[in-house]
Amino acid sequence: MAPGVNRPAAVKSHYDCVIVGSGPNGLAAAIVLAQAGLGVLVVEAKETIGGGARTEELTLPGFRHDICSAIHPMALVSPFIRELPLASYGLEWAYSPAAIAHPLDDGTAATLELSLDATAARLGEDEQAYRKLMAPFAPKAGQLFDEILRPVLALPPPRHPFLLAHFGLLGLQSALGLAKRFKTPHARALLGGAAAHSFIPLSRIGSASFGLALIMAGHATGWPAAKGGSSAIIDAMAAHLRSLGGEIQTGLRVRSLRDLPPATAVVFDVTPIQLAYIAADHLPSRYLKRLGRFRYGPGVFKVDLALDGPIPWKAAECARSATVHVGGTIEEIAAHEHAVFHGRMTDKPFVLVAQQSMFDPTRAPEGKHTGWAYCHVPHGSAIDATEAVESQIERFAPGFRDRILARRTTNTAQYEEYNANNVGGDIAGGANTMSQFLTRPFAKVDPYATPNDRIFMCSSSTPPGGGVHGMCGYWAAKSVLRRVFGQ
Repeated sequence: MAPGVNRPAAVKSHYDCVIVGSGPNGLAAAIVLAQAGLGVLVVEAKETIGGGARTEELTLPGFRHDICSAIHPMALVSPFIRELPLASYGLEWAYSPAAIAHPLDDGTAATLELSLDATAARLGEDEQAYRKLMAPFAPKAGQLFDEILRPVLALPPPRHPFLLAHFGLLGLQSALGLAKRFKTPHARALLGGAAAHSFIPLSRIGSASFGLALIMAGHATGWPAAKGGSSAIIDAMAAHLRSLGGEIQTGLRVRSLRDLPPATAVVFDVTPIQLAYIAADHLPSRYLKRLGRFRYGPGVFKVDLALDGPIPWKAAECARSATVHVGGTIEEIAAHEHAVFHGRMTDKPFVLVAQQSMFDPTRAPEGKHTGWAYCHVPHGSAIDATEAVESQIERFAPGFRDRILARRTTNTAQYEEYNANNVGGDIAGGANTMSQFLTRPFAKVDPYATPNDRIFMCSSSTPPGGGVHGMCGYWAAKSVLRRVFGQ
């Protein structure tokens, strides 16, 4: 039986809870419910589990590539994941000395170090400005992530309201606005590259919050990758679920609730458009219309590479990080992100590069390496961005193309075919505009519950949004326990 596959010999006549979808949030919900003593079944359409956290040999034998999620800045700051005994099931983390490297055209690079002091010291005349920005948060990162990885309207109220308010006042700014406190292109680019993970223009209010949170995660735990691939996280979560008595069934595509075995509650690790389709006969028309108005964001175009050696970065600092943000200055990044959000592509995209094999030798044959790179493209775009992606990497790593042994590309349509949650190639679970991000899928005291007492949603289209942190599933499960089982 392949890893991640567990087909029960016979489906039970009734479950307390069925979870549809086996990504990190679906498994997180299942674990919380199983910990409460409930009978749980996870169903998955594919033959293997994982959602956006799968690993396969996509290019050549022996080269292991993460299909979607690759680096996990939010995993170890997650109040849920950091409490799970995943190491007992074989999960190990691979760390690079720097969480991020961001090269510039002069042959140098900014780096995000685990140490705030070390990061600041590398920023020259912005050393004190960086310290002033991050010093209130870095030592209290655990407390702050406990607050921001929860629904905005959740009860009880925040335990650290002043810390959260300080973060909120800064985070509500645009990334371009917050970057004005810096003088050097290095500090500005470091913030801009982190903020660009938001998939929204860097001129938009709230875009600064993404940059601040991801930089804090770098100072808190680094940006680790799972040894052997992201599927190792899923395999460990699944093993823990099974130890609690939970079951997993693969190869079951759910098109309606009739496809599921009887259950007291059903939790969907899907986005609003899928929930509206699957549960159309079980939800009121007004709620279905609200689901239909949910907005999706830009898509991605990805290139997986088998390489004959490491990427030959001009800036030596780039060899110290598993994550390299390629795109030049914050102004260049902002121009691309603005264009993409408004349906246009540029020839100089912001490219997120992961080079996990530099720090995890299990990813490639001896002496060889993997490359993982994607850029943001307009929602649903059919564009082939291979040339644009590779040209940007070559710009900062001359000779890079000479090391390519094989490549595999994935456009927006292929991403959606691979995982229906990636609507139009959107891997973030929906547009991260400030109003939708804070109250996704829409403003509601309990965003996981629906008008149907037994139907819930736990995907990254619910708070706190995208990332391998499991908190959407955790909070959804808490809602199920409270509303359905009185716990």
